Amino acid sequence: MLSDIEIAQKSKMKQIVEVAEKYGIPEEELELYGKYKAKVSFDCMKRVEKEKDGKLVLVTAISPTPAGEGKSTTSIGLGQALNKIGKKAYIALREPSLGPVFGVKGGAAGGGYAQVVPMEDINLHFTGDMHAITAANNLLSAAIDNHIHQGNVLKIDSRQIIWKRVIDMNDRALRHVTVGLGGKACGFVREDGFMITVASEVMAILCLASDLMDLKDRLGKIIVAYDLDGKPVTAKDLDVNGAMAMLLKEAIKPNIVQTLENTPALIHGGPFANIAHGCNSLIATKLGLKLGDILITEAGFGADLGAEKFLNIKCRYGGLKPDAVVVVATIRALKMHGGVKKTELGNENVEALDKGFANLAKQVENMRKFGLPVLVAVNRFVNDTDAEIQLLINKCKEFGVEVSLNECWAKGGEGGIEMAEKLVKILETEKAEYKPLYDIEASIIDKLNTIVKEIYGGDGVEIDSAAMKQIKKLEELGLDKLPICMAKTQFSFSDDPNLMGAPKGFKINVKDVRVSAGAGFIVCQTSNIMVMPGLPKVPAAVKMDIDENGVITGLF
Repeated sequence: MLSDIEIAQKSKMKQIVEVAEKYGIPEEELELYGKYKAKVSFDCMKRVEKEKDGKLVLVTAISPTPAGEGKSTTSIGLGQALNKIGKKAYIALREPSLGPVFGVKGGAAGGGYAQVVPMEDINLHFTGDMHAITAANNLLSAAIDNHIHQGNVLKIDSRQIIWKRVIDMNDRALRHVTVGLGGKACGFVREDGFMITVASEVMAILCLASDLMDLKDRLGKIIVAYDLDGKPVTAKDLDVNGAMAMLLKEAIKPNIVQTLENTPALIHGGPFANIAHGCNSLIATKLGLKLGDILITEAGFGADLGAEKFLNIKCRYGGLKPDAVVVVATIRALKMHGGVKKTELGNENVEALDKGFANLAKQVENMRKFGLPVLVAVNRFVNDTDAEIQLLINKCKEFGVEVSLNECWAKGGEGGIEMAEKLVKILETEKAEYKPLYDIEASIIDKLNTIVKEIYGGDGVEIDSAAMKQIKKLEELGLDKLPICMAKTQFSFSDDPNLMGAPKGFKINVKDVRVSAGAGFIVCQTSNIMVMPGLPKVPAAVKMDIDENGVITGLF
């Protein structure tokens, strides 16, 4: 079997102008970045804004495991399969971050014969969006320190600067740094730190903004620090939100590429789902809904993280009403949730699968709480036995949820036709009654408890004293009536990554609470989450190379 990059390099891409034209975007509404990728202009968005929306389908998953679930592969394969059965389908995904590309993942453009291409470009610099977001973020950081150096008219309390610098790379040495060393000419000495770019509020704002002027307005609302009187200082107070928006004037336009089977894919924005809201841009999602009969989009990690935030944050701000949810699982991953070690996943183990099904059942239940019909999509592996497959099908039937096996990784759209047909039947026969999980006017603590009890299956929330002070401050400032964005491990419903399956009897410990006033949500961070990841012992980067002809290897 060829590697992902070998499959991508052997693919026959059509020029993006041809793909876009077939799916409703004429050449004059594209801004080309070479032959195979482009940005879609605002002229296109204005032209289609009054068109009827297609069906919105969210792809999510069970809690992730090292065995892998294949959510992006399923999203891409499903889009390809829908077009094979005569539907006009678009796909909307997030852009990969260089941190995971060079860290553990090695790429995030799908896999096998369900990939988006040009794969190398998408995984690397693409159209420069990540760099623009990094520059806008760090312009604001520079403006803060410069303002203090130049006299500090705003009376910024340097002990209460909450804005961090960013870089789109996993670099643990930058988590906690000291800036301003070197004497008077270098500014005032203070502690600082870096986050990965995809955790930045600028990224979240780009993904939730409705247009360029909304982007500029939201950037101005970013709270960067508090002054000596305890009042918030914003980017607008520093008069840089206009310059930040200028840096993002191209980045806010959605990118269009294609799958291996020439299905159009809008790839735009890339917030992580364990430390941010985990969804592609609202602009790309809305554009895809106007252009296609069905839009397939995804939210990061398990349904308890990305999907919960998609439904409680993104849908609120975008006025979106999803029509169905696809929950992705693999028998391998469910066996891990049932206690099997990764090294033993090749052995049949129906008992572990039966036990691990609890995680899938809970994620399906979570989606139903939002009033949405669900399809379980199982990525089939060659080691899956007939007994395991039959058990999973029976368990799904007992739980009252439709299930489909797919082989999109090995067969592309052809391997997902049954899945596509079952999804279409659900869209035609089952009525979605989407509703958010909690009242946005509820207190922060009540919203937290609702998420923990209803989505995670826990007993409630424990809040550290420092976090409680932060909550009270937000209440005093009138910034508490916003959705919650949980920053929590992706590997468990709990905040302990080792508690797999569907644990009970736990509480979630919140150690930090901060407002992303521009994005429009409150970040509640648990005790073990990092906003700047580190590289593993053997980073994916060490296996990557390029030859004299520019051919890349090791990007998988």
